[in-house]
Amino acid sequence: MHFNFFKLEHSKAAYQTDFALYAILVVALAVFLLKNSPQAQWFEIGVLTLIGLISWTAIEYALHRFVLHGLQPFHRWHEEHHRRPTALIFTPTILSATLIGTLVFIPVLLLVGLWIACAFTLGILIGYLAYTVTHHAIHHWHTDSAWLKQRKRWHALHHHIKRPSCYGVTSSFWDYVFDTTT
Repeated sequence: MHFNFFKLEHSKAAYQTDFALYAILVVALAVFLLKNSPQAQWFEIGVLTLIGLISWTAIEYALHRFVLHGLQPFHRWHEEHHRRPTALIFTPTILSATLIGTLVFIPVLLLVGLWIACAFTLGILIGYLAYTVTHHAIHHWHTDSAWLKQRKRWHALHHHIKRPSCYGVTSSFWDYVFDTTT
């Protein structure tokens, strides 16, 4: 089996591998923290994981609005997703993992230490995995879930309204904060 992680559209195997690798990474990091971190810091670790997860929503919004809709070549690539929303187009795993490692984990590790870096990064990873699953579900699943139906409507507005809007995939919060609703 041959994977090319640096192309825009991916095989079904590479696409599914992304979900699996991030799910494994989330579980592995959570288990690592539970087994190895000082028990006296578990509350702090839980709070920092939650802060990482909440931070993900702002990162997701900023990346979608300012990178995918603002910077080349990302804008051109993202336009292809808008033209073909069910195509298996996604950020290559090697790129997303490298960015999370270098822009999240390493700086936090250097600034405040291993347990905080692992906890905060775990929250970011949970958020990223939730984003990828939600975005996939929006374009590929049929569901009775009221929450997912609402996310599908929101994302459809993003894809079809001429005014740039509705950048949040997992949350609309930042769209309301920055007045990018429809």
